[in-house]
Amino acid sequence: MWILILIWLSYLSYGIYWDLIKMTQEPLGYFSFVLHSHLPWVLNHGVWPHGTDWVNEAAAETYLPILLELYKLVDAGYSPKLTIGLTPVLCEMLTHGSFTTGFIDYIDGKITAAEDDYEDFTRNQYRPERIKLTMYWKEYYLKIKETFINRFNKNIVNGFKQLQDKNLLDIITCGATHGYSPLLSKDSSLDAQFGIAVNNYKKHFGQAPTGVWLPECAYRPGYKWKNPVSGVEYERPGIEYFLANNGLRYFFIDTALLLGGLSQGVYAARFPLLKELWKQFAKQYKELPSHFEKTPYESYIVSSQSAEAPVGFFTRDQKTGILVWSGEHGYPGCAEYLDFHKKHYPGGLRYWKVTGSNVDLGNKMLYWVDDVSNKLDENASNFVDVVKGVLREHKNKTGNPGIIVAPYDTELFGHWWFEGPWWLNRVLKWMEDDPEIILTNTRLYMEQYPPNKVCQITEGSWGQGSSHWVWLNEWTMWTWEKVYECEAKNEEIVTRYYLSEDPNVIRLLKQMARELLLLESSDWQFLITTWSARDYAENRVALHYENFNRIYQILTEYTNGNTIPEGEWAFLGKIEANNSLFPELDLYPFIKK
Repeated sequence: MWILILIWLSYLSYGIYWDLIKMTQEPLGYFSFVLHSHLPWVLNHGVWPHGTDWVNEAAAETYLPILLELYKLVDAGYSPKLTIGLTPVLCEMLTHGSFTTGFIDYIDGKITAAEDDYEDFTRNQYRPERIKLTMYWKEYYLKIKETFINRFNKNIVNGFKQLQDKNLLDIITCGATHGYSPLLSKDSSLDAQFGIAVNNYKKHFGQAPTGVWLPECAYRPGYKWKNPVSGVEYERPGIEYFLANNGLRYFFIDTALLLGGLSQGVYAARFPLLKELWKQFAKQYKELPSHFEKTPYESYIVSSQSAEAPVGFFTRDQKTGILVWSGEHGYPGCAEYLDFHKKHYPGGLRYWKVTGSNVDLGNKMLYWVDDVSNKLDENASNFVDVVKGVLREHKNKTGNPGIIVAPYDTELFGHWWFEGPWWLNRVLKWMEDDPEIILTNTRLYMEQYPPNKVCQITEGSWGQGSSHWVWLNEWTMWTWEKVYECEAKNEEIVTRYYLSEDPNVIRLLKQMARELLLLESSDWQFLITTWSARDYAENRVALHYENFNRIYQILTEYTNGNTIPEGEWAFLGKIEANNSLFPELDLYPFIKK
């Protein structure tokens, strides 16, 4: 009995000791993960290999596992603060009835696959370790199913909302359908992308957003812009104007946009029209002298002549980024972790580990869960040490504590890097325990330390060469021709009829606007350029273009007093069912101001 009391007292004194250390030791600075969660609208547009299963995989392998790890920390008395973006189109899919029922069927299919593999592997006398892995996968998916149904009541979005309500998460929004902002040709399109996003956020989270992830981290300042298709030049405000107009107070940029000046423009040489667009910007860009040295470890107010209210921004840290992003040099490439590419069919379950960066799929070794814990500890400890080193260097140089903002695609954690959510748990816990780091989210930091320095940033993205090339090139130019055509038609006809009292007119206008929003998604150009799902993306562009123009024609005929065939109304009903996102859609942002 006395031994237990002594152990308890020593544990208590140890805890008090570390609490005192944290209270008296001056921190090096702040840290915030920024996780960007996004998928294009794929409900009712295919299942596998391209379509709804993208959402099912992300929910089962990323969103729910991350929620589980965050709630584990909360249940253990921690306050896991981070920033997470949930794009409006993703929120619409995750709360859609067809996803809810389809996701359970998807999970049941994975459980059945694990059971079938168990029987197959046992019958064919596979190694006992591989047979055991089948039961691991069965238990994994049973846990995901139970969590989805019972803990989160089939509402993943609400699971994140509850953590926001505890003041732990800063949930940021994005363009409604992830439209590539710098290349959209109409200001009404930008106003609609962000205006619809804000309204949709209020529906899902019960309050207005404060921060926004610019799609593809892409920014364009105000200048006389040149349409890459028509060649027409006209003055345009910077992206921050549309953010301020919709009450959004801060965004995020890649490092090169803060520090790179005009150097990234060399990438434009890969495509003539992109080169012309860049030259148009470069000849008007005049770098303003500043009385301070720019650093990615401070937040700033973006320099603008047109924003109605100050808009701040954070900058991505490259030093911590490569540790997670890089498949070759980063943590996900460690030999012990689950290999993403090699799968067993039917069922698609994975039984092999990375083994080595240059190891062929046929030579991959068997995965073993028990091997990864020590590697996760090693990687998490290294990450915390690197963060402290960067913050210490900044503080020694400036005398002030800085903030590291570490943005990643959320789907990296769990989907691409299976052990990623477990790694996040460790990093968040250890940082909260560390007296030299203050774990925060970007909203809390912005409220505590509102930026007071105005800073100029250049045009670009977090794509290759920090340029627009991934989205504007010889393979995607035809998509922009269609986007620009539909943007112009949409602005003209919505401006003319948005106040109509005829419910059929409003119904047609709203679905036409939805098709434009879906056409504008930057995912299509990305998938075309990277060959990830080129045929699927090209077909989706063609489909939404055709849907838009068919509705436009119906609307034109209807408003001219002509009778519309029943088949056309049936067509409208069908695509309203297939593309039913944003039922609260407001037409006003689409009009010409």
